Amino acid sequence: MRSAMLLASLVVLPVGANAQSFRQTQTDSYTRYELLDPASESFRIIYDVSATAAGARYYFNGIRQGSDPTVHAVHSLLTGRGLQWEIVDGQIAAGFGMLNANPEGQYIQVWLERPVPEGGETRVRIDKTYRDPASYSADGNRFTFARSLGIRRNSVVLPYGYELTRSNYPSQVAMEADGRIKISFMNPGPGAVSLVIEGRRLPRGAAPLPPRPRGFRLGAAADPALTTTQTTSTSARVDYQFSERAFQDREIVYFLQQPETHSFRLYHDYTEGRQGMDRYLNIVRAGSRASNPSAKILDTGEELQVETLRGEEITARGLRIQGEITPETEVIVIWFDPVQAGHSVRLRIEETYTDPNRYVRVGDELIWDRAFGRARNTVVLPPGWYVTANSVPAIIDETGDGRIRLYYENDRPGNIQVFVKARQR
Repeated sequence: MRSAMLLASLVVLPVGANAQSFRQTQTDSYTRYELLDPASESFRIIYDVSATAAGARYYFNGIRQGSDPTVHAVHSLLTGRGLQWEIVDGQIAAGFGMLNANPEGQYIQVWLERPVPEGGETRVRIDKTYRDPASYSADGNRFTFARSLGIRRNSVVLPYGYELTRSNYPSQVAMEADGRIKISFMNPGPGAVSLVIEGRRLPRGAAPLPPRPRGFRLGAAADPALTTTQTTSTSARVDYQFSERAFQDREIVYFLQQPETHSFRLYHDYTEGRQGMDRYLNIVRAGSRASNPSAKILDTGEELQVETLRGEEITARGLRIQGEITPETEVIVIWFDPVQAGHSVRLRIEETYTDPNRYVRVGDELIWDRAFGRARNTVVLPPGWYVTANSVPAIIDETGDGRIRLYYENDRPGNIQVFVKARQR
């Protein structure tokens, strides 16, 4: 619910007078654009973002110049509760402590449920509609959506009854449960995507379903009723279902130890939103061993109970996993309070792996040869090593302590087989 606070009554305070100053930072941003009737020149935006500036009590979402915004609601993704919000200018944002506020800008100021925990994050969802003729326009039975998108993960949903005729950026395409066409993509590059989407109205009666008034679930696959049915023999994946890769928010970071140890420390971030779920099972890859596991809820900083089970211990605890349970099967179990309806929790799981089959030293070279199934993966080389070979394109930079870091974004369903070689300086 919108705050009843009147902008006219706000007094801009010097930074630090009544506000904790912070430099706003964020992660895991994802935007869903729902194009409305092209004649309206308007589109709905569902924006998910995680605030990461420790101690921050507010999040400021910048409003693009030239857009005419209508804010519908802001929610906490942890609890589903509505959050207080207000549209403010850059000077007011600075008065509330935002050190990197643009004095000429305009923002949606969000009051967070709790300050951002140290080493954690606070997740919010902003639901708004923009009218922006410069980005979205109609020409007869066609439309053009042309917009520079700086957020790295995006989807655009066409108006009902329109086909896609152009997408200038490599994208997934799927049909939603209500018959609308959606494109989605991940942008691993350093700059914004100058996206151009064009569409054309389908002939009357050609759309697959009438629009059904219902809520949407971000990242959901199309309604099975829209899946093609094939009765003849074929090797084609007739009933193949895939999820929206851009919406997947799992992320894993590997910190390689010296290669003689065959070991690496990792953390894995995962969001659990299934009602009643109270555990996360991490099945250790065959040939690997895990040690020193820990876990916490990023939303609150709460440390979680973690245990390692092997072989018959897994069966004795009544846990079900995919595949056969053998004496060598190893599972890391993270326990948390059951997820309530409309809530979700963001977990960070940490552990050390030892895997001589995929991480070795041969002569003077380090070799990392591992399949990645997640959408976002990072490998940090040990101190003193430099990269000499990398098979899958990656973004490469340095950590604060001078270690070489390789970031892989896998925008396709399935694994990528990453092969890295490095030498000591």
